Amino acid sequence: MTSALYLPEENIDMIAATSVLQQQAADIRTRTINWASYMQSQMISEEDYKAISALDKSRASYLAENSSQVVKTLLNLVSHLSKDSTIQYILVLLDDLLQEDRSRVDLFHETAGKLKQCIWGPFLNLLNRQDGFIVNMSSRILAKFACWGRETMPKSDLNFYLQFLKDQLASNNNEYIQSVARCLQMMLRVDEYRFAFVGVDGISTLIRILSTRVNFQVQYQLIFCLWVLTFNPLLAAKMNKFSVIPILADILSDCAKEKVTRIILAVFRNLIEKPEDSSVAKDHCIAMVQCKVLKQLSILEQRRFDDEDITADVEYLSEKLQNSVQDLSSFDEYATEVRSGRLEWSPVHKSAKFWRENAQRLNEKNYELLRILVHLLETSKDAIILSVACFDIGEYVRHYPRGKHVLEQLGGKQIVMQHLGHEDPNVRYEALLAVQKLMVHNWEYLGKQLEKENENQKQGAAPITGKA
Repeated sequence: MTSALYLPEENIDMIAATSVLQQQAADIRTRTINWASYMQSQMISEEDYKAISALDKSRASYLAENSSQVVKTLLNLVSHLSKDSTIQYILVLLDDLLQEDRSRVDLFHETAGKLKQCIWGPFLNLLNRQDGFIVNMSSRILAKFACWGRETMPKSDLNFYLQFLKDQLASNNNEYIQSVARCLQMMLRVDEYRFAFVGVDGISTLIRILSTRVNFQVQYQLIFCLWVLTFNPLLAAKMNKFSVIPILADILSDCAKEKVTRIILAVFRNLIEKPEDSSVAKDHCIAMVQCKVLKQLSILEQRRFDDEDITADVEYLSEKLQNSVQDLSSFDEYATEVRSGRLEWSPVHKSAKFWRENAQRLNEKNYELLRILVHLLETSKDAIILSVACFDIGEYVRHYPRGKHVLEQLGGKQIVMQHLGHEDPNVRYEALLAVQKLMVHNWEYLGKQLEKENENQKQGAAPITGKA
């Protein structure tokens, strides 16, 4: 796959002619601003008046000869003028200058440094405006300043800006959502910005939005963000803690657009290739198998794609997942299913042999799997997940002698009992069975103790004492 840092710009689709921001920018470019009136009312200096007027008439030639003055004037105007229509015009002009030649970003940084002006402040302030166009065009310019030059955004400004992008993505019915996503696509190509985004809980936001119904363009853009994050080995290793694999597997199974399929497969490939710990890559493979990705790959193998990357990724993933299935123990399969939070009546749950051999393994890693089952009983609204969790807890208690005590310590017994009154009859039934196993376990234990006591008495030994 192409390195995330050297993607051609069209892959990021920064200039989508159909986006709301671009449609409005096209109208704004046709405006004529009466700069003379601003000078007459002493709202701008004569120097700035001459510079902006000349820039309006012959942009390329004036900029080539007076680059420092242009930067100084644009920063002055954007900092000191307030009328929406004028600010909109200045922002479009500035964005066009950067879009025409990205080396101008360094020119802005250098000139602002010489003038001892902060290049970030004026545009960060504009993010607080009411006008949606001003907010999102300022955001777009900030992303270019942060990504196209040698200077990176300072940490405090960076956290503020990434939090802003995250909040904008999550806001309901945001007509500029494609523009917001494009800014994030740019930012996450820079490695140090990736960690800052994770620091503001950005991955959870992406996953939450992807789990709702969004149009395929936004879907593609947000998955692209996940993809560039996975180029960092540390982030690739942590990614499935956010349930990235189950969510993307669901999208893959419903997806009709080739570019969305391509980017999901690219994420999956990185989740196997990039982590430095081979056990993490193995866990990711098992999670994909658990989420029925192999089935989707076999469907994709039957289709013809113009894009060679898709074909290559399908072959790579199929081979890796097939190999992981061959190495998969029943406990690996069970543990992956529990960690995914998507319990279903897979064969392993009903296998008495499985529980005899593995019940005690629910105690591993400080009762990790048992804690997840209890958490699912507390939080899930899905009847199948609740039924399976009740059943598994019952089997754990039945096959592990100290299971009842452990479950009580984790608060699980009370939660199972609460489901005795659940509205779904299957959940009620499995909760009742689990409670019976909790109670019966005591009697079985007591019965065994009494049998031993009777046997010892027959042999003239001292009685065994023990609590049920």
